[in-house]
Amino acid sequence: MDIRQIYLFDQEIHSEAHRPLATPTRRVAAAAVLPNPHAGKPAIDHFTDLVDLSVTVGEILTARVLAALGEAKPMGYGKAALVGTNGDLEHGAAMIHVRIGLAMRKGAGAGPALIPGNAKVGSAGAPIDIIFGGMNDAWDYNAMDSMTISIPDAPRPGEILLAVAFLAGGRPNARIAGASPESVAALIRGLE
Repeated sequence: MDIRQIYLFDQEIHSEAHRPLATPTRRVAAAAVLPNPHAGKPAIDHFTDLVDLSVTVGEILTARVLAALGEAKPMGYGKAALVGTNGDLEHGAAMIHVRIGLAMRKGAGAGPALIPGNAKVGSAGAPIDIIFGGMNDAWDYNAMDSMTISIPDAPRPGEILLAVAFLAGGRPNARIAGASPESVAALIRGLE
């Protein structure tokens, strides 16, 4: 494994919408910049190497984020991949949609809910949004949040920026009540 660099992003929010937060929101992400072995090559259909790499790197990044959070208990999580311009969107998808979630769940000791993921192709310095969803409850509206990260010199055209993130304290000043799982299920039954 050849990681060029690892970044840690730690955002702590104490006030939002002119209101102090009872509990600060922490959005913490770790990102690794690594070579894309498929950059500049003809398209293929199997990405076992990228999937396996995502688990190994995911373990490293998850450990960094959880160490930075310290005693703060995460309630949300997300993942993202920014593929350099000589790569293919599917390279990022292979890294975030197949097995990296196993490393995140194992590290956090929780997380049966689907982990939101975002992948795109972009140049060095391009921002990527990491979307958070509830770790244990996909209907936890307070855990639905996002953060944007960017690394000035990454990804280079032949690289991938892979990121994992955890949210503690909930969305700042969250105050909307969404539909209950029961009401959504009833709506879906009505559509059938």
